[in-house]
Amino acid sequence: MTQQKVAPGPVSLGIVGAGIMGERLLGAALAHAADVVRIAGIWDPSEAAMARIAAAHPGVPRLGGPEAVAAASDCLYVASPPSSHLAHARTALALGKAVFCEKPLAVDLTDARAFVAEAGGRGAVNFPFASSFAVATLQRWIAEGAIGTPQRIAIEVSFATWPRSWQRDAASWLDGPAEGGFTREVVSHFLFLSRRLGGPLTGLKATAEFPEAGKSERKIAGTLVAGSLPVTLAGSVGTTAKDDHNTWTIEGTAGAVRLRDWSFAERRTPEGAWQPDPEALPNEKIRPLVLRRQLEGVAALVRGEAFHLATLPEALEVQETVEAILKG
Repeated sequence: MTQQKVAPGPVSLGIVGAGIMGERLLGAALAHAADVVRIAGIWDPSEAAMARIAAAHPGVPRLGGPEAVAAASDCLYVASPPSSHLAHARTALALGKAVFCEKPLAVDLTDARAFVAEAGGRGAVNFPFASSFAVATLQRWIAEGAIGTPQRIAIEVSFATWPRSWQRDAASWLDGPAEGGFTREVVSHFLFLSRRLGGPLTGLKATAEFPEAGKSERKIAGTLVAGSLPVTLAGSVGTTAKDDHNTWTIEGTAGAVRLRDWSFAERRTPEGAWQPDPEALPNEKIRPLVLRRQLEGVAALVRGEAFHLATLPEALEVQETVEAILKG
């Protein structure tokens, strides 16, 4: 169906999935982006989740199902578990609506490829590094010559436990090998960043370890190429006291810069120490402002304008790389 025309003013956003991600975007929309989007409605199959939304946001319409949410909105934000992503997204597309989807696109790569071909330019995926203030700082430093000619990228992630402490309620799928694991949930963000700043992802060689039957991976290691830049990748569970520790480092002929723990841009001094951007804020403080930028991208997507969000082909390339890592 042809995409419907959108009236002037804030675009209407519907949300399917009232878990952590759905509630985060909802909160950011209400508190920081009311001039950009209005919430058309939300639905989740869990009565407890809907009751939580009613208590926290009583003014948000709670609708009877995904079709009702899609019908009421200009764009459907799909924040449900991965196995349901494409069914909800296709419902929205059939109604002429745009789609903003959580990653990964799907659990079936063949179906994900088919969906990307079907959707054309009417969809995007929520990789917040597309709107990150810290990433913008890294790009500025690189453009100013802080690293010279880029030579290599390194991705390192580690976790005290998986799922992380704040994700335990979703452990049924987050710690399953079919939909969950830290490679899909976390490493995918850094692969997207490598794709954006480096180029297409190719040449993967990787291993993944699944020591606990019926559970997601506990360790990965690999190499690949982003554009012309070699990338090393390492991830593990139980190797840090932190809920979540990560670094994305790009090194060149004249120095190195990195992103640490999602939101801290840092550059390496001549003495080898890492110096953070003095204006950097912790992820929990900067996240709502990053999500506002994401929602600005959603508004551009809905209106058929150029947008900076992760495109469906970019997200598919990341997903293909992730699934190849897990097959190791």
